[in-house]
Amino acid sequence: MHAVQMPDVVERLRLWIDARQAITRFVAVTGMHGIAESRQDGYLRLILNSADLVVPDGMPLVWVGRTKGYPLKHRVCGSELMESFCKVTGSAYRHFFFGGAAGVAERLAQILHEEHGIVIAGTYTPPFRPLTDVEETELATLVEDKAPDVFWVGLSTPKQERWMYEHRHKLRVPVMLGVGAAFDMNSGNLRRAPEWMRDKGLEWLFRLVSEPRRLWKRYLVTIPRAACSVCIELLQFSNLRSEPGQSKASTRAQ
Repeated sequence: MHAVQMPDVVERLRLWIDARQAITRFVAVTGMHGIAESRQDGYLRLILNSADLVVPDGMPLVWVGRTKGYPLKHRVCGSELMESFCKVTGSAYRHFFFGGAAGVAERLAQILHEEHGIVIAGTYTPPFRPLTDVEETELATLVEDKAPDVFWVGLSTPKQERWMYEHRHKLRVPVMLGVGAAFDMNSGNLRRAPEWMRDKGLEWLFRLVSEPRRLWKRYLVTIPRAACSVCIELLQFSNLRSEPGQSKASTRAQ
């Protein structure tokens, strides 16, 4: 996990795009759910450790960062990152939206265009199955033809992280970002928790109450298991800090 805040991420994205290098970078917007899944899935753990940037989407991760000495004030969640990047950069870049249910990507693109003047390069709503070879070729051709600067991926964790990792050499685009529920939130398809709940790290409770059947296992089983591991890590870190001659943790803690 990188110890970064929203302005840091926006600036890094702009540098990557403006550099116009012949590589595709990908950003994982990861909360405790992603961390929890990566502890059980070695492939996902490899993907997160291979990402060009992994940002803390969740107040628990911000609290962990503070405990380790990093001056983190806010989380970097996908919906706010998308909104902030579009607001700061306006019409400077071309955006492509991949994901969401039927009509969501188009509605999202139109809303962001009307609010921030972004340039829409294209949208694509994938089926709820892996793309066929023909569809993969069609998508690659479409992306090359539209030449987007930013490729937003709205699937879900860990599906979107796997997709970006496996397509980073197939699509010609400077940067891909996996923002999950941001497609539904920023298009008005899904209501967000009140700001006070987000600031107190309680958005998970709001989402659990809103979608109990889909999210109960994530928030009541998977994440608590990972939280126990985090507590053990923090205890070990505290013991290390108490020993003389120990240096501060690196910028990226894994």
